[in-house]
Amino acid sequence: MAFSVLRNNSHNGTVGLDIDGRLVAAVQAVDGRIVKAASSELPAGLVTEGEVVDVAGLASALKEFTRHAGLPRNVRLGVANRQIVMRLIELPLIEDAAERDAAVRFQASEAIAMPLDEAVMDFDVVGYQESQDGGQRMHVVVVAARQSMVEAVAEAARGAGLRPEGIDLDAFALVRMLAEETEAQDQARLYCHLGGVTNLAIAIGKTCLFSRPLSTAWDAQNAVDTLADEIRLSLDYYMAQPNALPAGELVLSGPGSQDDELVSGLGGRLRLEMVAAPPLGRLDSSALAPGEDPRRYTVAAGLALGAAA
Repeated sequence: MAFSVLRNNSHNGTVGLDIDGRLVAAVQAVDGRIVKAASSELPAGLVTEGEVVDVAGLASALKEFTRHAGLPRNVRLGVANRQIVMRLIELPLIEDAAERDAAVRFQASEAIAMPLDEAVMDFDVVGYQESQDGGQRMHVVVVAARQSMVEAVAEAARGAGLRPEGIDLDAFALVRMLAEETEAQDQARLYCHLGGVTNLAIAIGKTCLFSRPLSTAWDAQNAVDTLADEIRLSLDYYMAQPNALPAGELVLSGPGSQDDELVSGLGGRLRLEMVAAPPLGRLDSSALAPGEDPRRYTVAAGLALGAAA
């Protein structure tokens, strides 16, 4: 599933642009390799907890960044904040597309604590299961994002002279980037991105089923204890959803995944196997400048891959 608000066709000139509050990172990927990449620190106060709070200021910072980076202006943006709700719902099999859309919207209005007339919504059927009466039921992932939040991100990009072609969830980009093709389908996998926003995703294979931004910064005081508690609570919430599979691994990504003390502390408290996935998956990253930290580009690269999907 690739949640997208702007449905324009993408092409090889599209750049994945990750604006995480602390930094902005951009990746252009073509045919399995990174063609160009750039990143820069962002001034404080432009983005708070993943939400744009100063549209004009962010537009100015992005304009300066893209001028120096020399990247194409077609961008695919990512979002991760508390103005996004993701739910897994179950419905009887509905073949007619219009009837299915109506049924999902009706069910979502009850499952999502957000007025849907103030939101943009997308959904994807991620699986089927035979019911006790012999019929089939659909498992549907529904994502709703507050429209004002989405518009602020797009407005800042346009103010910088960029052309947004799509808006995706950072969680989808993360799973797209780090999940393996041959991954087991009998257990879930946790992904926790430790950047300007601490973002948690839970997936089976390459299908993201749950996402939640966490309130604890990876470099905050007592981060191990508070992050472990937040991850545990999120996992409990996910397990209460229909047909949830237990999680066996935790994949850490982002700049904070270099903190060995944090990584070992989380592993001990959560009692999950810690996995060190390559930050850029199978992408050829030889175009990165020497000394450049590839962990800064995981989400941006996943957004770029979404443009080609």
